[in-house]
Amino acid sequence: MTNYTRGLHEIGDGLFAYLQPDGQWGFSNAGLVTAEDRSLLVDTLFDLKLTRQMLAEMAPHTLRRPIGTVVNTHANGDHCWGNQLVDRAEIIASARCATEMALVDPAMFAAFIRMEGLGKLGDYLKRIFGAFDFDGITVTPPTRTFQGELTLEIGSRRVELIEVGPAHTEGDVIVWLPSERAVFTGDILFIEGTPIVWAGPIDNWIRACDRILALDARVIVPGHGPLTDAAGVRSVRDYLRFVSDEATKRFEAGMTVGDAVRDIALGAFSGWQDRERLAVNVNTRYRELDPSAAGASVPELFAEMAKLT
Repeated sequence: MTNYTRGLHEIGDGLFAYLQPDGQWGFSNAGLVTAEDRSLLVDTLFDLKLTRQMLAEMAPHTLRRPIGTVVNTHANGDHCWGNQLVDRAEIIASARCATEMALVDPAMFAAFIRMEGLGKLGDYLKRIFGAFDFDGITVTPPTRTFQGELTLEIGSRRVELIEVGPAHTEGDVIVWLPSERAVFTGDILFIEGTPIVWAGPIDNWIRACDRILALDARVIVPGHGPLTDAAGVRSVRDYLRFVSDEATKRFEAGMTVGDAVRDIALGAFSGWQDRERLAVNVNTRYRELDPSAAGASVPELFAEMAKLT
């Protein structure tokens, strides 16, 4: 795995990536775009403590250039549950993201994780989410939404928001700075970690990877994992194609989702973190192939992932 450090990394003049090794569940990346008299923040973090730490590290750059705009790339809590700490800013997300953001209550999420008697599922949830503190979080929704594309002017910087979902979630957005040739991808990219297809369709996520490649970016900040380049984008695309093809073969052979998950050998992707996410990805592909079938619930999907660990 790539060795990289936690915290703020300058990736251009007044342009920063905030990285959280090692990129597993909840340890997401964010970004800061500074201009003459204001700044734009790409995503907040999973809990208030982590978000406060990030904002404190950014403070030398934002004291004279306060954060006036926040962009949430999607609705997963590790990219938006710190929003209340920047609620004086304009918060922008896709309309689909805003709808999805309202569906998960952090308090209920925390209660589920603390629930006793869940066996291996409980152990798994505590292992992947136990490092975070979900108390005191108030979901703070976007104050502005859009569909398709939206161009912002942050001082003299041009920032383009491009909706590429549904893919990872219903409302995924990437943040592109054409002059700097830098892109913040949200969870369209997990680098050295296994992507998880909560929404799909998988083909749309593949198209999102192609869209990123077409930008010919100088620097690419993924939602999780180290900074990357075109090769990293292609590796995510290759994984998605692999899972789609392998799941389709087994669907057509009449295998159940569970049997298909156990039968697929990950090969070149077996060294990636969080390999158990294959259970969700195969379930999503089966749902695409047979929309009439009842999909598994989120708790059921976590239970299936727990079985694979």
